[in-house]
Amino acid sequence: MSNYTFPCASVNGLTTNQKRAAIAALRASLVADRLLAKETKAANAAAKAATAEAKRAAAIAKAEARLAKLLAKQVGAVGAKAVKANKRPSKGVVFGAEDNAIAAAIMARKATA
Repeated sequence: MSNYTFPCASVNGLTTNQKRAAIAALRASLVADRLLAKETKAANAAAKAATAEAKRAAAIAKAEARLAKLLAKQVGAVGAKAVKANKRPSKGVVFGAEDNAIAAAIMARKATA
């Protein structure tokens, strides 16, 4: 293996121990780079989560303000009448002459009873 030429010219001419030290330093550098990338990714994720939380809080505040504005406009009597009208059942609608005859017969029975 002594005839092997490394692609990196800076390693050629070094002793074996120097090459081992260079490799160890390179490995340590790679580990440090990976750690830095991981920390950067975590910091970016935390910043993104904080931004999302701020947007969510702003949207909630905006919706609550809109709700408060609508509740301030609400008039008690009109609202009460609308609720009562919605609870009251609607009148039945009868279609056709035969249905009218049946309804008249039912009403006559109720009147005599």
